[in-house]
Amino acid sequence: MKKEYNFKEIEEKLLEEWEKSDIFKTEEDTNKEKFYVLEMFPYPSGRIHMGHVRNYAIGDVVNRYLKMKGKNTLHPMGWDAFGMPAENAAIKSGVHPAKWTYENIDHMKKELKRLGFSYDWDREVTTCDPEYYRWNQWIFLKMYEKGVAYRKSAVVNWCPHDMTVLANEQVIEGKCWRCDTPVVQKEIPSWFLRITDYAEVLLDDLEQLKGKWPEAVITMQKNWIGKSTGATIKFPVEDSTATIEVFTTRPDTVYGVTFMALAPEHPMAVELAKGTDQEEEVLRFVEKYLSMSTRERSIVEEKEGVFTGRYAVNPVNGEKIPIWIANYILWGYGTGAIMAVPAHDERDHQFAKKYGLPIKPVIKPLEGEWDFEEKAYEEDGIMINSDGFDGMNSSEAREKITQMIEEKGFGEKTVNFRLRDWNISRQRYWGTPIPIIYCDECGTVPVPEKDLPVVLPENVEFTGMGNPLQSVEEFVNTECPRCGKPARRETDTMDTFIDSSWYFLRYCDPHNDKAPFDKEKADYWMPVDLYIGGIEHAVLHLLYSRFFTKFLREIGLVDIEEPFSKLLTQGMVLKKWIKIEKLLEILGVDENITVEELKEKIKKLSKEGKDE
Repeated sequence: MKKEYNFKEIEEKLLEEWEKSDIFKTEEDTNKEKFYVLEMFPYPSGRIHMGHVRNYAIGDVVNRYLKMKGKNTLHPMGWDAFGMPAENAAIKSGVHPAKWTYENIDHMKKELKRLGFSYDWDREVTTCDPEYYRWNQWIFLKMYEKGVAYRKSAVVNWCPHDMTVLANEQVIEGKCWRCDTPVVQKEIPSWFLRITDYAEVLLDDLEQLKGKWPEAVITMQKNWIGKSTGATIKFPVEDSTATIEVFTTRPDTVYGVTFMALAPEHPMAVELAKGTDQEEEVLRFVEKYLSMSTRERSIVEEKEGVFTGRYAVNPVNGEKIPIWIANYILWGYGTGAIMAVPAHDERDHQFAKKYGLPIKPVIKPLEGEWDFEEKAYEEDGIMINSDGFDGMNSSEAREKITQMIEEKGFGEKTVNFRLRDWNISRQRYWGTPIPIIYCDECGTVPVPEKDLPVVLPENVEFTGMGNPLQSVEEFVNTECPRCGKPARRETDTMDTFIDSSWYFLRYCDPHNDKAPFDKEKADYWMPVDLYIGGIEHAVLHLLYSRFFTKFLREIGLVDIEEPFSKLLTQGMVLKKWIKIEKLLEILGVDENITVEELKEKIKKLSKEGKDE
């Protein structure tokens, strides 16, 4: 008998037997209770690290246990294979993204198999395979057909290093989430998905997930969707037919407006100043802030602004009020313009004090005294200086003033969301081609389904400048599927979060070449019973996956309302095992810190050599 356990010999023998016998292969079986356990699939970066192992080991234990308990378990694995790192590798070393990616997949797959994880490898999906991304394109065409996908010119977050558009969620503290390059604002035509049409149901259905998802994730999604109720009010521009629309949650303060403030990106910002003495100063101010991302601006403490030289009229009392452009007004929320009430908003108060603008109180506290010159009073109270509403409680006045505004045609009651439509256009090669053709005769034409997939060409030159696809003439130049005349293809590719927004459904039927998946198979396996992954995906991947599920339900592909029944966020692998409360204490932050802020704090300490 051998004295030592030869783990290499024994384990390799078992792994070989498992593979030959397809011990983990899974089929639908209506006689058994199903359980779908899934870990978030990895980006094929080349090596499996301990973060992966921690995540996958949890799923492996759950799968093995439930399988032994007699359940019919589904436990698949695949690769989130599109993205910038592969393209950056091509630029640096000349290795084609496809070669780089598939070599990494081969290596990582061997590592995962060597670890002995209980995956059904027959269900493996790779998102950069045409047989997968053709269904990205198919879903896009269905969205286009339903009006969910659309194109418009918009001010976007632009990464000068990666030369591509970023969604708001991909800008972390003013920098690109991939390469840490400071993001700038740029206006270009882009493709969007109307996720805002689903804001209400995405918010309401979070109730179904209470007790099943971490409360922190639910809270982050609620905050990102950001529902608020108020009024949209129209302020006429003096000596003009133009009006400035603002959204406010505090219509009860409308009598206290002493100036208007526009975001630097607002279309009227420069237009209003034309022909005035302020024109050059306004141009300089706007250019300065257009070079900053919205996130970067949001953390600037110093309030700065410039007068446009023009005035608006308060519709409720006829008062003339100056129109300013201010750095603390963000184009991504509301209408990109505000009615500034310095007496009842602290940011407006700071701005008014700096620039000597009037401060007019219209609500007084229920009890005690308040010096409106010293600070803003932002709570409810008793109405003052508000014509016929004086003496009324401000909470009641909100409804009454909104009603009056609607009756007089000055505006309307409005529900607003922080969530913005999803910009999916990326000016890069290694992603799913957007299946759209532009024809001078027919305009924007969707690629016919029979012509899918629109395959990425391989003969691409990587210079690091701009979108490589634009230089591939045989890809760009095509025929219009309607009139047969010369036309050109869209060269933007899709945001890679498209790939991961429905991959869990493809696992249910990974070899289907007639549809993204068979509905009966999806009905059997879905929803995912246990989903395991990092909390850093709380807003990005998880919200997008929920959105895709809502859309696919609308077109009859699934019956489920939510894709993931239970969510487990496995945490980070640290050098020392410590409780999260202790970690927050060590970092000197409170429990209300956001994930993005926590990551930045850890990154900063690491750069300072304070890893311990």
